[in-house]
Amino acid sequence: MSSKTAITGILVGAMALFMTLGYGRAQSQTTAAPTAKIGIVSVRTVFNSSKRHAQYRAQALKRQSQARTQVDDLTKEIEAEEAELKTLKQGTADYMKQLQVMLEKRSKLDSLQEYLKQQRAFEDKKWMEDLYQEVLRIVNVVAKEKGLDIVLERTEPEFPISSDELMLTLSTHKVLYAGGCVDLTGEVAARLDATEAPKAPSGQ
Repeated sequence: MSSKTAITGILVGAMALFMTLGYGRAQSQTTAAPTAKIGIVSVRTVFNSSKRHAQYRAQALKRQSQARTQVDDLTKEIEAEEAELKTLKQGTADYMKQLQVMLEKRSKLDSLQEYLKQQRAFEDKKWMEDLYQEVLRIVNVVAKEKGLDIVLERTEPEFPISSDELMLTLSTHKVLYAGGCVDLTGEVAARLDATEAPKAPSGQ
């Protein structure tokens, strides 16, 4: 065997060994880093499709209607007091007494409107906080049952939107594509309605 042939054989053998080692290393890396199982949930869709949330909105509208009735009744009283005031001579004892009654009712109306505004904001905030925490709990349970490693929030933006909403969407809409991910939205919504709902605020 010539030296040239021997050298060629050595090079071929070395190359084959290198490729074998490289293939084995690639297989080892693939085995060591399995693909994560990922799920997605649209929390907004869960809220919008939830019968429990729809019931709360209906109750909230009823409370708002009752509040408007209170405001309207007091407004009519004030209008009546103002009309009565116009029939009296300015500066008289009767005029000053009527003026005091009217101003007190105006102050009561302002206080009532501010109270109702803050009450509504507090009730809505408390409801959404409690509902969101319940959704998170359900997502945790469903993800474990399905053997998922990660669950991402994916709510599609609704167009057209204002400039402010667009900027908020650009900063919060992180999952742009979710092909192959397990969509848990429907199951989470169903389980949310199946759980016992907390008592909604009684309002007025």
